[in-house]
Amino acid sequence: MVQTAQPGTWESPIAATDVAAATATPTWVSLHDGQPWWTLARPDRGGAVSLLRAGPDGPVEVIGDGWDVRNHVHEYGGRPFTVLDGQPVFTEASDGRLYTGADPTPLTPADPDTRYSDLTAADGEVWCVREITTGDGPVRDLVAVTATGELRVLGATHRFMSAPQPSPDGRFAAWLGWNHPDMPWDSTQLCVAALINGRLGHHRVVAGGPGVSVCQVRWEAEDSLLALADPHGWWTLCRIGLDGAATVLADGDNELGGPLWELGRSWFAPLGRGRHAVLRSGALAILDERSRTVTDVDTDYPVVAADLHAHDGVIASRGAGPTAPWTVFTLDLSTGEHTDHIPTSTLDPAYLPHPEPALVRGDGHDIPVLLYPPTNPDYTAPDGHPPPWLLYPHSGPTTAHTPVLDLDIAYFTSRGFGVAAVDYAGSTGHGRAHRELLHGHWGVLDVADTLAVATHLLDTGAAHPKRLAVRGASAGGLTAAAAMTDSDVFAAATLTCPILDLSPWADGRAETHDFESHYVHTLIGALPEHAHRYRDRSPAGKAHHVTGPILIVQGADDPVCPPQQSARFAAALTTPHALLSFDGERHGLRAAAAIAAAHEAELSFYGQVFGFTPPGVPALELTR
Repeated sequence: MVQTAQPGTWESPIAATDVAAATATPTWVSLHDGQPWWTLARPDRGGAVSLLRAGPDGPVEVIGDGWDVRNHVHEYGGRPFTVLDGQPVFTEASDGRLYTGADPTPLTPADPDTRYSDLTAADGEVWCVREITTGDGPVRDLVAVTATGELRVLGATHRFMSAPQPSPDGRFAAWLGWNHPDMPWDSTQLCVAALINGRLGHHRVVAGGPGVSVCQVRWEAEDSLLALADPHGWWTLCRIGLDGAATVLADGDNELGGPLWELGRSWFAPLGRGRHAVLRSGALAILDERSRTVTDVDTDYPVVAADLHAHDGVIASRGAGPTAPWTVFTLDLSTGEHTDHIPTSTLDPAYLPHPEPALVRGDGHDIPVLLYPPTNPDYTAPDGHPPPWLLYPHSGPTTAHTPVLDLDIAYFTSRGFGVAAVDYAGSTGHGRAHRELLHGHWGVLDVADTLAVATHLLDTGAAHPKRLAVRGASAGGLTAAAAMTDSDVFAAATLTCPILDLSPWADGRAETHDFESHYVHTLIGALPEHAHRYRDRSPAGKAHHVTGPILIVQGADDPVCPPQQSARFAAALTTPHALLSFDGERHGLRAAAAIAAAHEAELSFYGQVFGFTPPGVPALELTR
């Protein structure tokens, strides 16, 4: 029987522990000898990552308990493993070293200041990026490591580098590089150099440069490369000669690449005979050079991750959909045979929301939004009682929301909340012009877009003016906090590992990390002429302007958005608030206990703000 009850009090089969368990998602899929390998986060093991491969009877754990197959190069990490002569070579997060074998032995010396990322097997070696922390900041180079642990420095050309790989004949090497103040989605250089005695000779830039981003490259032949670049405003597939001659392989404004937050992502894979598997704004497609077309592929998953690989006409990657969690799959393009390599979800789809895409008009541009309605077959709201809405500006800020199953959202929608996932100006997937809308306007335009979506919900009668909240993580935390200091539209906000004080990000003080330490120069403005913008847009200096209760969730060891910012902000708040700090957590929560506790606290928090008592969760104590 369907019950009538106030949204927020609805009982749901999706517990906070289910949200935590759902973070056991696969990533870093690749093909070795035609079989998929991947990593898998283990929230029940404190967020440690295991390495698995496909077996005849299901997944086989190659590297498991006691190991953590990931790395923290650039703090966000990158491709943590490859397979060399049938044996895994991987990075261990706890000490940064390279290890090999199913019974792992170290390949590199113990050194707490050194870590590796973006591993690629190449001619009996592993080529990768090495990062060494010094008193003057990180130093990076490209290195090759043999199966017996002999390390050779290939060379270094930029402050940041990615994708080192030798040509098929071993005469040349290619890689991507960029320097401050650029981010890799702003300007990167595709470099080629002759290999002289196993090291890089003088390099040439054959693609990219000011205002052009190259996000992926791979050798096609001894004298040509395939690369995703955006010289015309959209990441598209190009053939690049060693002389720099470039040919775009398809017509149209197709967004085939993405932001290189993590080193080693793969948005395309050659199939042979002029055909390439590509991702068009996250959907699997085939690019045909002969017809210069990009055609969508009908698959079980509307969203496919940038882990795209192919071998003998078989594609491997990760896929997901509105009611399907991320899984590893292979697709044989010749037969249409689709195979999932991870057991499917047992969740009842009746409790899972289907996102409704919408466009809300902003100030001179459209704002893409995914609207997740309250979804629970056992309950309905009283007449004239709109649900509480949570607006969710994404992190990054150079990322985007995707219409896939997210129990972080379903936890709330199954209890009667609506959720609006906002792709504010600057989001990816819509071309360079849309990304660059945020240049100089971070902390303003993202906030305005989020407020515009809130106004849309109010104007259409979907929301009540006293039951709107905003939640954001990392850069989304800045947007959420700024919305609470610069307007009175939202009744409350939840900030997870938020950016709150922009000044330390601008002047290179200890609260920044190297990868993003100049990012704000583009997003806000150069110093000293724009110093006032950093002050005006930092929520940290306006805590006394906050218009409602605040919940802050923070990793105590966060190197990206330091916990001292959250502590200072919380101490200055005059509205009811709570600060939850989790020991051992970095940028974002990984351990099951922390994830579950944070969600139960957030639900209790909204109950106190909106005037209901959620069943089955402990009451969050607010400082008043």
